Amino acid sequence: MSVVTTTMHGDIAVLTIDNPPVNAASQAVRQGLMDALIATEESKPAAVVLTCAGRTFVAGADIREFDKPFLEPMLPDLLNAIEAATRPWIAAIHGTALGGGFELALACSHRIGAPSAKIGLPEVNLGLIPGAGGTVRLPRLIDPIEAARLAVTGKPIGAEEATQLGLFDSIAEGDLLDAAIALAQDAANKPLPAALLTRQAPDVERSTWDDAIAKLTAKARGQNSPHEAAAAVRDALDHSGTDALKLERERFMRLKGSPQSAALRYIFFAERTVGKSPRTKGVAPRPLAQIGVIGGGTMGAGIAAAALLSGLKVQMIERDQDAANAGAARVEGILGGSLKRGLISEAKHTALLASFNADSNYSALAEADLVIEAVFEDMDVKKQVFKALEAACKPEAVLATNTSYLDVNEIAASVADPSRVIGLHFFSPAHIMKLLEIVVPNNVADDVLATAIQLAKALRKLPVLAGVCDGFIANRIMSSYRREADYLLEDGALPHEVDAAMRNFGMPMGIFEMQDLAGLDIGWAARKRRAATRPASERYVDIPDYICEQGHFGRKTGRGWYLYGEDGKPTRNAEVEALILAESARKGITRQSFSEDALMGRILGCMQSEGTAILAEGIAASREDIDVTMVNAFGFPRWMGGPMFMKDA
Repeated sequence: MSVVTTTMHGDIAVLTIDNPPVNAASQAVRQGLMDALIATEESKPAAVVLTCAGRTFVAGADIREFDKPFLEPMLPDLLNAIEAATRPWIAAIHGTALGGGFELALACSHRIGAPSAKIGLPEVNLGLIPGAGGTVRLPRLIDPIEAARLAVTGKPIGAEEATQLGLFDSIAEGDLLDAAIALAQDAANKPLPAALLTRQAPDVERSTWDDAIAKLTAKARGQNSPHEAAAAVRDALDHSGTDALKLERERFMRLKGSPQSAALRYIFFAERTVGKSPRTKGVAPRPLAQIGVIGGGTMGAGIAAAALLSGLKVQMIERDQDAANAGAARVEGILGGSLKRGLISEAKHTALLASFNADSNYSALAEADLVIEAVFEDMDVKKQVFKALEAACKPEAVLATNTSYLDVNEIAASVADPSRVIGLHFFSPAHIMKLLEIVVPNNVADDVLATAIQLAKALRKLPVLAGVCDGFIANRIMSSYRREADYLLEDGALPHEVDAAMRNFGMPMGIFEMQDLAGLDIGWAARKRRAATRPASERYVDIPDYICEQGHFGRKTGRGWYLYGEDGKPTRNAEVEALILAESARKGITRQSFSEDALMGRILGCMQSEGTAILAEGIAASREDIDVTMVNAFGFPRWMGGPMFMKDA
């Protein structure tokens, strides 16, 4: 059966693509559309409506075909043929029209969208640019700088903005197909619009263009595709449509074979394969309607807000009512920010607040299906919390700890039924960061694990399963390369040099900047906790301890590895640098200079070595688990794929 079918509605031909789950523009879809185009050119209906079955319009190309030889008909050839059709083609868009799907819509003479439709060109996220005319047709239809914004950022836009920009002829009121047929009937009685490829591209003053592109690419760091997308749109302005198409295709093919695109496609698929366990196959998760959060600090408030925004009821518990009120204020602040940015409506904001309560009495958790403990990182404190939860919660409630480092098996052993205990390690800010480490203790029940995975999906998080060890995956690797960075200080580098090397590699910030931001006291507490079990033969750097002993904990105290003035910007700390030099001398270490490549070589090698050990110990099941963690926890550059991908490349 063809994935493209044709039905007649009066004198209007309706073509329906049915290629679940997302109607990707596979070879079968392309061939079906080419056959339908030829047929409608022969039968000559008044107009053609292109629609899709299921939940979305064509959501993009079939990237499973990217590493295989291209099969005819090629998407650019198909779209050129559609654009040259002698009858109006109306794209009826619901769900998402992304990448090749949006390019398909651009090749149609008219476009109409459902109110909830989204369109975009996300190819840059795979290290590519649009390869079937997206950068050529788009600036001939809308303002070229807006076209560049869509191509460079890869961010989709909604139906209302698409209509304002001139991408949609209208937004459907009522049934989308009925509205598309009405538009087709109207279009059939008017002259066919000029094909976009034949239109003259608008002129944009070079200085205006350069300023706009500089802003759009400012966050690209070392990723090439945003710059290439901007250059492709500029080609469209400087050349004829036909010539610009050739240039775009050449650029697309070059990028398709690039290491960055290979890495980005790897991490794209990796993020879609992690968070699965054979233990949960066929296992139903426990009910999940109301959750509890213990602790109303930054982390607890973020977790509560994330749960509320995902449609869950939340009961927060704090040590006393004043602390509960402070926690509630933090949650309300996050929700208020979502309201201010237009992410939720006034009605939604009111409903979310009604689904939230903060108290100091654990008895309020009697109906909670799952409770997440997010208190201070101290084993005794956490055990006390779990004892209280065991007494207050129903027996089937899942009990989770948000610990960053501590032994989840030991926490689980503090309750009578350890099978109900699991680790849920969120990253701050919890309502924004996508990663969720699900830490699997020895005795956890399969349906508890299934419930944790289900919660991650409900919160729209990326779940990665980790075994129990100090720091799990993310913080174990981070602690390892933090130690290596400390060694580099004694060996000859300074904090700003290490941080600059990491930023220039593509990390959002360096390790010393990150420690100052998080608070140096956090790492200090962890080091003191591990001191008793630290091997005597292990190299240890005292410099960060000396800084903490002076009460300097980073940004929050105005001093740490760096100094912080009223503007909050870090400047070099002469006292710390003198301390570093003195420590090297005290230990008899001859300091040497390092290139940025040498600094990153040591740090990256440390990440890979620790990752290899984590795999060997079974803490992570695959290299994908580690790479997804590093990309989403610490901003390891996506276009590098991850440390383990780089090791195996």
